Amino acid sequence: MTPDDTLWTLEERFWTEGADSARHMTAKDAVFVFPYPVGILRGDALWREADVAQRWRTVVMSERQVSRQDKIAVLAYRVSAERGDLPIYEALCTSTYLNDDGTWLRLAHQQTPVGDGQGA
Repeated sequence: MTPDDTLWTLEERFWTEGADSARHMTAKDAVFVFPYPVGILRGDALWREADVAQRWRTVVMSERQVSRQDKIAVLAYRVSAERGDLPIYEALCTSTYLNDDGTWLRLAHQQTPVGDGQGA
C-alpha cells in the first residue's frame, strides 16, 4: 500500500467508522469546519457535537488530489455520502494530516456542501 493509499483509507474510515475510530486518528487540538449550523470545532468540542463523525452507510470520494510536504499531507476531494433516509450529502472536502512518528493523524478537516447543504 502506498502512502497515498494509506491516507485515502484513513479518510474513508472517518466517514464510515464513527466517532470512536475518528477520535483515535485525530490530533489533539485538531480544527474541523462543518456546514452551518455546526460551524468551527476544535479539540474536545469535536466529540461533543452530535453530528460529527457519525457513520455514513456509503461514501464515494472523487476528484481526489493529494499534496505532501515532509510530514504534512493535504487531501482534497468531492464526497457523495448517504446514511439512513437522509438525502445524499455532496460536499467538497479537505483534510490535513501530520505524520507523527509513522502514524498519520488528522489535524484539520473542512466541508463545503454542494447542493442543498444537508449533512455533517
